[in-house]
Amino acid sequence: MLMQEAAEGSSFATKSVAEGSFVLFGELSLANPWLGLFFLLLCIPLFFWGRSSKGREAGRIVSLPGIALPRSLRQRFAWLATFLHFAALVLLALGLARPLRGKVESSSITEGVDIALLIDRSSSMQHEDLARGRTRLEVVKEVVGAFAERRMSDREGAADSICLISFARYPQLLCPFTLDVAAVSGFLESVVLAQIREEDGTGIGIALAKAVAVLKETDAESKVVVLLTDGENNIDLISPTDAAELAAEEGVRVYTVLAGRYLFRLDPFGRAVATEQEIDSSELQAIAELTDGLFFRAKDKESLAQVYAEIEKLERTEREEKSFSEQFDLYPYLLLASFFSYLAAWLFSSTWARRLP
Repeated sequence: MLMQEAAEGSSFATKSVAEGSFVLFGELSLANPWLGLFFLLLCIPLFFWGRSSKGREAGRIVSLPGIALPRSLRQRFAWLATFLHFAALVLLALGLARPLRGKVESSSITEGVDIALLIDRSSSMQHEDLARGRTRLEVVKEVVGAFAERRMSDREGAADSICLISFARYPQLLCPFTLDVAAVSGFLESVVLAQIREEDGTGIGIALAKAVAVLKETDAESKVVVLLTDGENNIDLISPTDAAELAAEEGVRVYTVLAGRYLFRLDPFGRAVATEQEIDSSELQAIAELTDGLFFRAKDKESLAQVYAEIEKLERTEREEKSFSEQFDLYPYLLLASFFSYLAAWLFSSTWARRLP
């Protein structure tokens, strides 16, 4: 019990240069177990020989036959002095065995990945072809949110910083690089479809250029953009190819994701109607190829989730584990306890529980 309390209060223990050679349990070990055992084997016979019955018989007073006197309180606790003497020897033997408490600490050095998430919020993201009764944007926000949470959480000792950028005609940095899952989730929830014509459009090139500019300010060894859109670039301020070349120069790898099953056209009554025509993905494929990334196509919620799971596998964070151990001496506690135990036994046997010779 004493050793356990000492182990828990390690701030009072002193660091030791000794190493444990006999493990007791948990973090406790003994540096000199044989020394403590030798002392105990030597002292126990001497202890009991000194308290043998020969000396007691010589000083015993003949009692009157047939009369049994009641035992006094002192007689009932006369054994306590012997117990304290024995406890002092045991504690001293444990102290000589030099108990140690080991403290092992580890540190993890991670090569962080900074990931910029680009989400298209143009008016075409209102179509409901990824999941029944849900817009493309709603499905994308759910899948991307789960991806961000996994990447930012402590995954096998590593976590990645995430920034969030939404775009339509122009990009908007919603959340700078952070490890705060709640912050990213909150900003992601605030992403809405473009409400007015002046802000509507699909500016893929300018959005990618914005992400590269944000990543340029970070110190991460690995920089990644995951660009999700449901259509083709139609804003020519910066072409997707020029933005991809800029990303390649800065060492930014870009994964492009085309989310949508159908290409929609307006009918004569102004209603959006799904067509069998494929969405042109050539620009997205070129961006991925120029930046050493990959292009993905998702036509429903399940395949979109698989896309982000695949990106997660490709972008693994490298880790290097380092550990060190320290030993703390506990014998001062035991020696101090042995001293006080012996002192209590001496005082007890010399005063209240004193025996006649």
